[in-house]
Amino acid sequence: MRNPLAPEWLSVPVGTTNDPSLDPEIWPRNLKRGTYARITLAGTPVTELAIKYSTPLYLYDQDFLLQQATDVKRIFEEAAAKIGTTAHIYYAGKAFLSAQFVRWMVELGLSVDVCSAGELAVALAAGVDPSSIGLHGNNKSEYEIRKAISAGIGVIVIDSEPELHLVARIAAELGRHQQVRLRINTGVHAHTHEYLATAREDQKFGVAMSDAETLVDKIAGYESLDFLGMHAHIGSQIYAPEGFQESANRLLDIHARLLKKYDVPELNLGGGFGVKYVESDTPIPLEEMAAGIMNAVAKRCEELGIKPPALAFEPGRAITAQAGVALYTVGTIKDVEVQLDNGTAIRRYVAIDGGMSDNLRPALYGANYSVIANARTGDAGYVLSRVVGKHCESGDIVVHDCYLPADIAEGDILTIASTGAYCVSLSSNYNYLERPATVAVGAKEETVLLTRETEEDLLRRDGGING
Repeated sequence: MRNPLAPEWLSVPVGTTNDPSLDPEIWPRNLKRGTYARITLAGTPVTELAIKYSTPLYLYDQDFLLQQATDVKRIFEEAAAKIGTTAHIYYAGKAFLSAQFVRWMVELGLSVDVCSAGELAVALAAGVDPSSIGLHGNNKSEYEIRKAISAGIGVIVIDSEPELHLVARIAAELGRHQQVRLRINTGVHAHTHEYLATAREDQKFGVAMSDAETLVDKIAGYESLDFLGMHAHIGSQIYAPEGFQESANRLLDIHARLLKKYDVPELNLGGGFGVKYVESDTPIPLEEMAAGIMNAVAKRCEELGIKPPALAFEPGRAITAQAGVALYTVGTIKDVEVQLDNGTAIRRYVAIDGGMSDNLRPALYGANYSVIANARTGDAGYVLSRVVGKHCESGDIVVHDCYLPADIAEGDILTIASTGAYCVSLSSNYNYLERPATVAVGAKEETVLLTRETEEDLLRRDGGING
């Protein structure tokens, strides 16, 4: 019988988990579920990885990750070529960043988008050519701007008029000609969570479209600045191209007017392409997304009598999310009776050894995930469950709704899908938990991207201990 507490979209698993099939749009290509539901990543049992690196543990399917990055770059380049222009891909480092990770992205021909001095420091320490780095942010400090320009950064995205003058002054002081983009708030309301929508009028990012031409005139008035073009980012987890198309149309109208006065070589349409986390998610294939955007650009440019500009995009989640999984060890299990209008129902709470300190997305956005249990076949049936963390917050939920094998037990390993974006990046030491290790697993090697923190690491910052 279906549990009345379960959301309508959630299916009760059919049969047992000896069925090795996993949704190929949710799980990494090289994560497999074999005999007796034992799970492996690139041929290595997840139990071995959990013992070796401890849990919580974030893993990347290395070969799949690199293929994802390659495919994203190819898809947009091919789509752009069909309308007579080019596409340049920046990997959005906020999704996940480490030195080796960013080296892989650059080796595959992607540039890197950073949002702070810290992210810039990682990219530079990784040996990334500064000219292939872009700097974002709505409140860049003078230190960050000076560091970026001194390093020879490729482009800075201007987010406000005060920042425009600050970048111009610092570039002049350093004797540099700094390439810049101007971030425009297009007002497009992408279909996404309120906190993920970044082009609504009443929010912190960008400048109004009505101010765009005046600010470009001011940029052009500075000898220390070179204007590349406009930039927009309409949100994240966007499943259809219509929002991008409308944003592009609005920007191209301004672009056409600017061309009458200036050379404007490019247009950056941002990122935010959605991925599938649970069975009810319905993102369109990235090929369709890219084609939809490019066709809209070509149509609008034809109407305006201009050539399509060079285009830039900044995907992060689309590259990293599906390639990542998280491992947790099960602890306390509680069955909670919930009172309903017509009776009661049971929800099982399965507590794990991590939580909102390593995955804040469920608490921040109400995000949900898919989860499987290692070496539990489902022969005992399934129970509606909620996977929760160990933090002192009732909202410390990692998987809101799922069906787990009824015989799930303390010490079992849970594997949670599509955790490759915005989990480790948003992690904290809440309740003084150590942040987990992040490891890329390939067919022939394991690469530690970030080591697990220790209690000594946490105590090192305490002035009452270390003076």
